[in-house]
Formats: sequence, C-alpha cells, structure tokens
Amino acid sequence: MYSLNVRDHFMIAHSFRGEEFGPAQRLHGATYVVDATFLRPELDAAGMVVDIGLASTHLKRVLADLNYRNLDEEPAFAGRNTSTEFLAREIFERLAAAVRAGELGEGALGVTAITVTLHESHVAWGRYEGRL
Repeated sequence: MYSLNVRDHFMIAHSFRGEEFGPAQRLHGATYVVDATFLRPELDAAGMVVDIGLASTHLKRVLADLNYRNLDEEPAFAGRNTSTEFLAREIFERLAAAVRAGELGEGALGVTAITVTLHESHVAWGRYEGRL
C-alpha cells in the first residue's frame, strides 16, 4: 500500500459535557497538528498517490472552517463533544468528500483510504481511518 501524508495545524476553543471530562468541561483551547494520509494500492499514471499540492491545499481549506472557532458555537456540532477522535472523523469526512468530487485531481480517485491523525500534544493523539 502506498501512502502520502500532508500536515497542517489549527486552533480551536471548546468544552465538553460529562463528568469524565473533569476540568475540560470548562471552555478551553486546543492546538492540533494534523496529519492527513492518503492510501492506495497502486500509483497513478504519473507515479503519485495524490497530488501533494492539491492535498495540502484541501487540508488547509478543511481546517480553515475550524480554525480560530469556538466549536461550542458552531451549529454543525450542536450537542456533540468535539473530542480529538470526533474531529479526526469530521476532517476525514470533509477530505473524503473532496476526493470523491474530484477536487484533488483525477488521479486521486484511486485513493482507497484516508487516515487523519490529530496530535493534541507530543504525548497524546487521536486518529480516524476510513475507506473510500
């Protein structure tokens, strides 16, 4: 399986509901480093998994919709705990939609899976991997 990874970051504010979250029930900030890994069994005709420039551009676009936002105020996340794992899935869904729509180039239509990893710190991260 071939893979290509692009990386970016974003900053958010949010709070959680539930005693298991302890002090994180209060509004707090998080800065995530995001790795988006595109996977496919064979390279495209140009010898690529996906165009690295288009992958970087689309990851930046997806993150722009989240960056510097209080996620508690975003209607799309109403009633949800926007955990690291939840956000990894959300970013995956948005990138997968771009691949399916051909926004990452025709060659990217051969991508069979995407893994999104959100690094909350150097010792903690969450990941979501899904098939296309």
